[in-house]
Amino acid sequence: MKTPIAIKRGTVAAIFIDLQEEHRQDKRYLVEGFAGILANVQRLQAAARQNHVPLYHWAYIVDLDKQDRPFHPVGEDGKSAFSDKSDPLTEICREVAPINGEALLIKAEASAFRSGPAARDIKSAGIEWLVVSGVWTEACIDATVKDAVAKGFRVLLVKDACGSGSAAMHQTGIINLANRLYGGAVTDTDGACRLLAGETVTAWQIEGSVPLRFSFDNAAALYADL
Repeated sequence: MKTPIAIKRGTVAAIFIDLQEEHRQDKRYLVEGFAGILANVQRLQAAARQNHVPLYHWAYIVDLDKQDRPFHPVGEDGKSAFSDKSDPLTEICREVAPINGEALLIKAEASAFRSGPAARDIKSAGIEWLVVSGVWTEACIDATVKDAVAKGFRVLLVKDACGSGSAAMHQTGIINLANRLYGGAVTDTDGACRLLAGETVTAWQIEGSVPLRFSFDNAAALYADL
């Protein structure tokens, strides 16, 4: 259901997941509507910076020389089929890249919070809410959000600043997350920017357990209502 929420200043950070060039240049890993997603991310970043909200950026980098991944897909050259450490397309897209000393963190798995000190460090700074955007919705966004919730963060999932290989993959990924987004909320870029500015916004929050039962026929409509 949709209810009014507000986020106390000083308790929120914005995180950006895997906004890398391969998602607009590598034909194997193109994200549908990526230009629009990047434009929305730019708006989020501008709102965060204007309101002194810390920004954290992640990039997915695969180093098979150091990571034991027995079933990981590889190319003919033996390198990772995606996000290989030697691939220049792992660079963060220029228009949404970190500025002014903002943190750029490297992850070697889907979730930004599965391992390492990031969650602990962010929480120790007094952060309670994470504003989440990036790609791919059903993969790295899903894993990051679920781990963030498990570690005690409230997640504001910005649905139109996330994306995947197709609209269907993205929309069902958002719905599946919304069904288990305990303590958090789903909104769009407009709503997220207003919340970062200290306003009260009506946003979708879970009530009960798995309230959104979707089919092939109604998934898009349910997504639009979030």
